Amino acid sequence: MAKRTRTAAARPRPTRKTPRKPAPRKRPGPLASAGREFQTLVDIMARLRGPGGCPWDHEQTIESLRSFVLEETYEVLDAIDRGDHAALVGEIGDLLFEGVFLAQIEHDEGRFTVSDSLRAISTKLIRRHPHVFGKDAGGVTTPGQVLEQWEVIKAREQKDAGERRSILRGVPNALPSLLRAHEIGSRVAAVGFDWARASQVVDKIEEEVAELRRAVDSEGQARSEEEMGDLLFSIANLARKLGIEPESALRKANDKFSARFEALEQAFESRGQSIHDATLEEMEAEWQRIKVQGRR
Repeated sequence: MAKRTRTAAARPRPTRKTPRKPAPRKRPGPLASAGREFQTLVDIMARLRGPGGCPWDHEQTIESLRSFVLEETYEVLDAIDRGDHAALVGEIGDLLFEGVFLAQIEHDEGRFTVSDSLRAISTKLIRRHPHVFGKDAGGVTTPGQVLEQWEVIKAREQKDAGERRSILRGVPNALPSLLRAHEIGSRVAAVGFDWARASQVVDKIEEEVAELRRAVDSEGQARSEEEMGDLLFSIANLARKLGIEPESALRKANDKFSARFEALEQAFESRGQSIHDATLEEMEAEWQRIKVQGRR
């Protein structure tokens, strides 16, 4: 469904003979207003799904919203990558809307309400941050210690509930594979199963490259696929050790390559030559020129 937008009518600006000083930048409003705005969104969603509401919204299920949740998530990530804070305002709102939409469907089915979801996350955050909400910090002062404490508390909660869950069971299968590899590495690192230094991961990558080379040369497609997976997994873990989010890094690399290739096409078109008729040597020479030009 297309996003609902409202375009404000253009208003003529009065002309001024003497320029005014720019108005001081307004700070965001108090967080207390967030509750009001969130309740407004919940009320709007309830009306859309209620009697006399929107037929499209009535028809949706949690399964049908899956693609919209994914799309909005990536639009948030895109705004972050571009550093576009003005766009991020709306994209965060769109993502919150999908969460409210899912909760309204569950409420309509008699399962739970959005208040239950909010209560669940608030309770969890307080429970798993005893160094903030407890009586003392308990020696937790670094991000690594926070992650380790989180996993310890989580394991204790599961034990108290009579559950036996693997540390990795909560990693969603639906995550993009590179991001899932990053998350798996983060989960096991939180309990100490990790390389001590990033240089050790580089050594592992070089080992995987050598194994992939052997597979490509003599061991066939299935073995090559397995070794390629091992290499990508190791690369995701190097990104984690360096504090780099691999999906974001790969998106930027995709964008950079796409921009350069489009410039390559335009360069040949400007000479009246189709890129389809260019030789590999001609394309490579132009590609290197574009790369050098891009570094200036």
